[in-house]
Amino acid sequence: MSIKKPHSSPSNPSFSSGPCAKRPGWSADALASALVGRSHRSKPGKERIQEVIDKTRIVLGIPSEYKIGIVAGSDTGAVEMAMWSLLGPRSVDVLQWESFGKGWVTDIRDQLNLADIREIKADYGLIPDLNTVDFNNDIVFTWNGTTSGVCVPNGDWIPGDRKGLTICDATSAAFAMHLPWSKLDFTTYSWQKVMGGEAQHGIIVLSPRAIDRLENYSPPWPLPKIFRLTKNGKIDEAIFKGATINTPSMICVEDALDGLNWAISIGGLDELIKRSEDNLIAVKRWVKSSKDIEFLAKNPITISSTSICISIVAPWFKNLDKKEQSYAAKTICSLLDREGVAYDIESYRDAPPGLRIWGGSTIETSDIESLTQWIDWAIGEVAEKYL
Repeated sequence: MSIKKPHSSPSNPSFSSGPCAKRPGWSADALASALVGRSHRSKPGKERIQEVIDKTRIVLGIPSEYKIGIVAGSDTGAVEMAMWSLLGPRSVDVLQWESFGKGWVTDIRDQLNLADIREIKADYGLIPDLNTVDFNNDIVFTWNGTTSGVCVPNGDWIPGDRKGLTICDATSAAFAMHLPWSKLDFTTYSWQKVMGGEAQHGIIVLSPRAIDRLENYSPPWPLPKIFRLTKNGKIDEAIFKGATINTPSMICVEDALDGLNWAISIGGLDELIKRSEDNLIAVKRWVKSSKDIEFLAKNPITISSTSICISIVAPWFKNLDKKEQSYAAKTICSLLDREGVAYDIESYRDAPPGLRIWGGSTIETSDIESLTQWIDWAIGEVAEKYL
């Protein structure tokens, strides 16, 4: 069962699903021009923030009538802002097939105390029946399930003439998957995922329909200051022109700008998507050739190219109880960590025991290919203890 240890290792062992690997060639020198010690409300500070917004629009192809803002609390804060600001006037459908979708259900039901909500659920590895979604309602969903490795295949299931709003948590999809902006009303993500930026800042992208809701609906609950997107009944335009609600890190802003400049330099969104899809292709070759592993995602068209979740299906592993499986998976990951070839690839704590490999746009396909050989070795090493 033992496999010879590979000779070569990934050039970058960072395969964490967040914070994710920096762009190829990144060093702290990229932050040399950061406006440290300067006010984010100074003229240069606002210009730097606005440059991030402008280049975000260019790279993602966001329509001119959509508004882009930087908010607090990473993607989680951005989704909470959407739910607290928009939900209430319509019934709500919440799609849940992994831990973050489950979290949004809890907040809507138990914190906002909305009674007229419908959970559309699926187990890890599956996706709900998208045909059951009622678009007379507001819809809350993750585009890509970071903890399950399952994503919606496209936006065809969302009608253009919907009555409700779509609130889309796209944090592990933006910059690596095509997002159909005409189907999305309030979209969120964070810099620390596909672009490998620093954490704690979220991005919101608002459609004209979302703006209309904000200007014509006032929630019955108090809104914390960092959630307030309107002023005197109108959208607060300053938020979308470089004047953030609270103080951002200008080092993080500089890092986000560095990532966007890199994206533009390599060919923009199409190349970013290709890089991530190439990583998935490499993993698919590995899965096809192995009897010990398979994708957690059951339907091939829903397999994520970013958060690639792998189940171990070797007979010795399947014969273990869940606690033993969890320990064996941890041991495999510890071996890879100790060898310095892969950090932080254990499956999410609520997901089935297995592996989670980040395959986003900052990851080199050659590193993915090298990693798969090391995983084969580590599985063989741990198998020896159970055979």
